[in-house]
Amino acid sequence: MNDQTRTAKAAAPAETETALVFSVLKTVHQDLFQDAFASRPLPPRPEPRPGDRLHRLPAGIRHRTRWTPHALVGATAMFAFLIGLAKGMEFGSLGGAVTFATCCLAAVPIALVLLRPVGAYWISYSGVLLSLLHGQEWAMLSLLCHVVVMVLVVLRTRPRLAAEMWSMTLVSGSLLSALTPGTASSDLPQFAVASAVLLVAAGAVRAWREERRHVVASETVKEQERAQRTVLEERATIARELHDVVAHHMSVIAIQAEAAPYRVDQTPPELATSFATIRENAVAALTELRRILGVVRSGDPDPFAETDPEAPQPTLADLDTLLESVRSTGLDAEAVVTGAVRPLPQGVELSAYRLVQEALSNVLRHSPGASARVEVAHVLGGLGLRVVNGSPDRPATPSPGAGHGVLGMRERVQVLGGEMTAGPTDDGGYEVAAFLPVHTPASESSADGGVTAEAGDGKEVAA
Repeated sequence: MNDQTRTAKAAAPAETETALVFSVLKTVHQDLFQDAFASRPLPPRPEPRPGDRLHRLPAGIRHRTRWTPHALVGATAMFAFLIGLAKGMEFGSLGGAVTFATCCLAAVPIALVLLRPVGAYWISYSGVLLSLLHGQEWAMLSLLCHVVVMVLVVLRTRPRLAAEMWSMTLVSGSLLSALTPGTASSDLPQFAVASAVLLVAAGAVRAWREERRHVVASETVKEQERAQRTVLEERATIARELHDVVAHHMSVIAIQAEAAPYRVDQTPPELATSFATIRENAVAALTELRRILGVVRSGDPDPFAETDPEAPQPTLADLDTLLESVRSTGLDAEAVVTGAVRPLPQGVELSAYRLVQEALSNVLRHSPGASARVEVAHVLGGLGLRVVNGSPDRPATPSPGAGHGVLGMRERVQVLGGEMTAGPTDDGGYEVAAFLPVHTPASESSADGGVTAEAGDGKEVAA
């Protein structure tokens, strides 16, 4: 029993080494032999981002810069081909044909890396073996071009191909030199050292680029998720704030439905039943509204929001209080109201107040020392808002988690069916402008009347 145990323990390392060798050979086969000549064209570089220097170039030049790597690789291949021809071209002889073929085997794989990287390595590899038999002068050129090909293949594929290609070339070149005494083998040691250094550097660059691409992709996903979360939080805040507006109207409906039967003598039972049903539906709607509000309630209060949950929702009448609040922080803010001030729906009043509030909050965060101007215009059909600030007099302090206030403002404007623009001004400041439409009860009732008339007699009636 002890002998069997010792035999099994001695065989275990051998099996492990065998499995490791088979794993390495399988990896080499997948990387260098399986679909070696498959088409893998190099795509052009992506369009420069708005913050990049290349983005400032004209559109035509900026588009051509996307093909810069292809142009550099093609120029390198052409340069290697011309150098080879200059070194040994003999026109009108068999040696000239051999020289031309050797130059092609050295230079063409450099350009072929753009389309079939692994296949380009094998063509360059065959050129190296032929050049070792051809002579010392051609061996040096082929080895230099082969190093360029291997570096480009590593940059295009994966870092582990560097060790596989280097080992394959060095082992086969050494065997060829040993079996064929007349081969040019004096350049192999220099080639081994130089190519190893270059391939390690190329593998490091490729690994760094992959890591950077992964980080950029992760940051992009995080930014999208953060923007989506900001929109959802803003919708929850809007739902919470509009609760008071809707609850007020539903409460009025319930009270009026309950009191209506007592205002008429000898109310018909059918009418009393209808009013009772209206009141029950209004109370049920209020209960459901409170239940949904408890689900979507936001736990992240606004910087200037009221801390008292029972306090009434703010309106444009509270704009002076808001300005006094921001002036106490050092912001020079003024407000200008134009047009005939008139009562507005509570939802419009609340959203307008929140838009101004968020815009002033952004001025405090991103433009320290700048002055702000708030313009409120009561125009026909809606309410115009404009908040503009000048350039800051000092750098802004980094604000973690900020940067999506404009998304929230756009969400509020879209809920009301309005329009909004936001962007930097020519003097280095920032401007937020919005228009909130106001639908009056008169226009709504006339629209309803037009629909009723159209349905009644089948003719189109203008509202």
